[in-house]
Amino acid sequence: MDDDEERRELQDRIMRYRMMEREVTDPLALGLLQDIVTELEAALPQRVAACPIRFSDRER
Repeated sequence: MDDDEERRELQDRIMRYRMMEREVTDPLALGLLQDIVTELEAALPQRVAACPIRFSDRER
C-alpha cells in the first residue's frame, strides 16, 4: 500500500468516527470516539511528514 492510499484510508476512518460522534447519545461513547478521532488526526500529519518529497521534472 502506498503512502497516498494509507493517508486516504486514514482520512476515511476519521470521517467515519466523526459521523459516529454525531449519532451517539452515550456520553462515555462520545468521549471515546473523540479520543479516537484526536489520535487519528494526530497520526495524519506524521504520515504526511514521513512521505518523501516528490519533485516533478520541472523542479529538478
